[in-house]
Amino acid sequence: MEILDTPSLTRDAMLLPDTGEPGFGVYVHWPFCAAKCPYCDFNSHVRHQPIDQERFAAAFVKEMAAVRRLSGPKTVTSIFLGGGTPSLMHPATVSAILDGIAKHWHVQNGIEVTMEANPSSVEADRFRGYRAAGVNRLSLGVQALNDRDLKFLGRLHDVADALKAIKLARDIFPRMSFDLIYARPDQTVEEWDKELKEAISYAVDHLSLYQLTIEEGTPFYGLHKAGKLIVPDGEQSAILYEATQEIMAREGMPAYEVSNHARPGAESRHNLTYWRYGDYAGIGPGAHGRLTQGAEKIATATERKPETWLELVERDGHGILEQERLGYDEQADELLLMGLRLKEGVDLARWQQLSGRDPDPKREEFLLEHGFIERIGNSRLRCTPSGMLILDSVVADLAC
Repeated sequence: MEILDTPSLTRDAMLLPDTGEPGFGVYVHWPFCAAKCPYCDFNSHVRHQPIDQERFAAAFVKEMAAVRRLSGPKTVTSIFLGGGTPSLMHPATVSAILDGIAKHWHVQNGIEVTMEANPSSVEADRFRGYRAAGVNRLSLGVQALNDRDLKFLGRLHDVADALKAIKLARDIFPRMSFDLIYARPDQTVEEWDKELKEAISYAVDHLSLYQLTIEEGTPFYGLHKAGKLIVPDGEQSAILYEATQEIMAREGMPAYEVSNHARPGAESRHNLTYWRYGDYAGIGPGAHGRLTQGAEKIATATERKPETWLELVERDGHGILEQERLGYDEQADELLLMGLRLKEGVDLARWQQLSGRDPDPKREEFLLEHGFIERIGNSRLRCTPSGMLILDSVVADLAC
């Protein structure tokens, strides 16, 4: 296996500009949380005994070698440490992971290195340790800016904790974002407008704004099914979504993706890689990847249970359970599914090359006439704001 020179990930450098290309990202999944939120269906696990972080860090690096053999030599354009709650990691664990990435792929100074964090797991020294390790963008799971709704969402922090974390992140990291969940029970447009303006006032450059969804297998699902949890219906959710777009555009942070808003130049480079249908390596329990090999993409997925994944990696060198080869048609469908989420839309030439055809004229004409899609010159196709409200249907129509 080729070992590349290890550049420093700790050097203070301006983030490289977005080139508009899909790029190559590395996603590392830390699967542990201090508590499981009642709305969450992510691959996250609570453990009441200390985690052997050195052992897990070594396994992450070992799995990178196997994924590197699948990907071949690549230049990394973004790194994302997600979870779970990555801010439960020691800075030394983060440093070992980033060093491992730099050993297996080429990493330039100035790429975006994002880490998710929860306000309840904030310590100033730990944040400084993450920054020293090479993290230059923090994504905070704030979720609400009032204590009533934070309690409802099962969060371990309160508003005071959130504000402390935001200030620390702002002081320590060159870039930061935080998440908010809306369409909460009884939430009004007026309340949401006030909350968004408050969020923007904290000098963030990126906000991820997600509608509360009821996912099967979560505690909220059982409550909702029993009629004990009432969330906004489709019409009210659409009103809240449209209000979100108007408020954020007015405040200088327009949507660049259906749920993500940023000041110009502060868009998440790593998530753009997903939505532009670039390649990415998925490392860790339950991580997914997309790696191009010739005319095909390989879709990878690893074992979800952390302890089982760890045993597989130590025995076999990786925890990959699935390697599905995606043909042209499948790639074309995924390109549409991801790209139509973006304000910049889909590169038509790339879609035509994969699918081997033009969009169906009758279906495209119908969607154009009803104002659900629009052409950007002759090269791109995108959803309109109305189309974003029925995105799944638009994708299904165009993919046929």
